[in-house]
Amino acid sequence: MALTVHDAETLSRCIAVGGIAVFPADTVYGLACDPDDREAVQRLYMLKRRRPDKPAAVMFFSLELALAALAEIGPRTRGALEALLPGGVTLLLPNPARRYPLACANDPGTLGLRVPEWPPALAALGDVRWPVLQTSANAAGGRDARTLADVPEFMRAHTDLVLDGGELPGTPSTVVDLREYEERLRWSIVRPGAVAERLIHVALG
Repeated sequence: MALTVHDAETLSRCIAVGGIAVFPADTVYGLACDPDDREAVQRLYMLKRRRPDKPAAVMFFSLELALAALAEIGPRTRGALEALLPGGVTLLLPNPARRYPLACANDPGTLGLRVPEWPPALAALGDVRWPVLQTSANAAGGRDARTLADVPEFMRAHTDLVLDGGELPGTPSTVVDLREYEERLRWSIVRPGAVAERLIHVALG
């Protein structure tokens, strides 16, 4: 099911007014809200049944927006972002500017970053200009949602917008730790996922 420019505009409006959305990404269905809106973040965490001290990722809908927003990123780390993104990875980055503190929770020195690689059916979402706090649309510890029907009914009923992007791959993002990449060129995979480790090796050398 292809999404439209109207869907992207509706998602942007939802986030802008403090709403919570269920939306399709390039891996699984997610929940999204404004990462700087404390009330929206608290509500999202309650829906997710997620501990408030557990960090979440910030998603930008294009790499251009992410790089512009995170101008303090060093050249080596920036090169790694350009090699890995957009794609099915979540990158753990140093956060010296202490950006998006609600998403970082009890680890303000680390920022989780997502930039999806939008498939053709979801390409319209690439026009969304708002970054979002994003987490998978399942109860904490539950099965990842490949289809909208896999998203728990109570989540769909208590969010402000639900976008149906059809069936997704269903494997969550690979989490890659780049916090020591700038100084030592060190990286590690924290959670295997949608992008194979060998492809991360190829991208990062």
